[in-house]
Amino acid sequence: MKQISKIVCLALLAASLVFALSGCPAKKTAEGGESQLAAGAHAAEDVIKIGVFQPMTGANAAGGAMEVEGITLANELNPTVAVGGKTYKVELVIVDNKSDKVEAANAVQRLVDRDKVNVILGSWGSSLSMSGGEVSRDRVPAIGLSCTNPLVTAGNDWYFRVCFIDPFQGTVMANYAYNDLGARTAVIVQEVANDYSVGLAKFFVDNFIRLTGNPNAILATVNYNTGDLDFSAQLTTIRARNPDVIFAPGNYTESALVMKQARELGINTPIIGGDTWETPEFIDVGRERVEGAVFSTFFAAEYAGSPEAQTFLSEYAKRYNKEPAAVTALGYDGYLVALDAIKRADSTDPAKIRDAIAETEDFVGATGIVTLDDNGDATKSAYIKAVENGKFVFRTIVHP
Repeated sequence: MKQISKIVCLALLAASLVFALSGCPAKKTAEGGESQLAAGAHAAEDVIKIGVFQPMTGANAAGGAMEVEGITLANELNPTVAVGGKTYKVELVIVDNKSDKVEAANAVQRLVDRDKVNVILGSWGSSLSMSGGEVSRDRVPAIGLSCTNPLVTAGNDWYFRVCFIDPFQGTVMANYAYNDLGARTAVIVQEVANDYSVGLAKFFVDNFIRLTGNPNAILATVNYNTGDLDFSAQLTTIRARNPDVIFAPGNYTESALVMKQARELGINTPIIGGDTWETPEFIDVGRERVEGAVFSTFFAAEYAGSPEAQTFLSEYAKRYNKEPAAVTALGYDGYLVALDAIKRADSTDPAKIRDAIAETEDFVGATGIVTLDDNGDATKSAYIKAVENGKFVFRTIVHP
């Protein structure tokens, strides 16, 4: 019993000490500086938070991870920002949107309400970006990185982006099909629940019909769902139509499977697509069956001429010992654009940061010059790449 009493007394003593400390105001030290407790509280206040919502799990996890690599690298190289004569630490708050529209909205809700971020970056996937944008609107500005569907920024004055948009990308690939491949007929393969895939397909169709002058140039449009593994029905339709080209924008996994199964069925028609194909997983899934695949994307090391681009390539190589994906470069630029806006706003107020982002002009990033138009979209060049010998190889650049 005496032993128990001693334990109880010790516990009460410890509790009273904690209570006394928690109730003490911050005090000056003998040297005139702040105590450790006060200094810690002060340091916590001198933080600007950049929220990041990305698919870190689920069908789009590889894309989200690549964008986060670029954001993280930019943060490591630029960890502070001066606002109002004070230096703030820039803290990244990364939330997984799980490749799901509902979870994307929940992720942004958390960043805005719980984490109190000052600006948001993301997301890979236009559908995910649109879902999150509805939550951040009129509260916290967001910068899209590779979300190309025009609806991401349409009617939302708080959402911007550092990439080109699908009307341009669709035109680029329609021109490539018509001029470089000599195609006069096409079949569309689209991921029907994916806003990116459906939107890009539409812009390709509109421009391909315009180029050919033939309203019947699109022989068929076949659909599939995210996560599908068997495309035999769609490929049977394609083989019967015998088009000059197949345009198949969509997620990298399903697109690689479409191409793999097409080649196994003896369909050797050129298959072209969009920026989502530039992931290692596209080649890992399709292997030799994706050889010759051609797509448009945002960045090529061959045109990385600015000092910022060289810094990005050099520092990325030191950390990862590989060539970065285009969306990684966009993640890097998105962070820098946000930081530049915070500096110009000279404020941590999200509304003032929003206004500064909207005024971004002639900003030199890793992927080129960023000037935002009235819709918050960047006017950028497109790069054409192909899969050759298991690697993504630059072919040409197309200026807007």
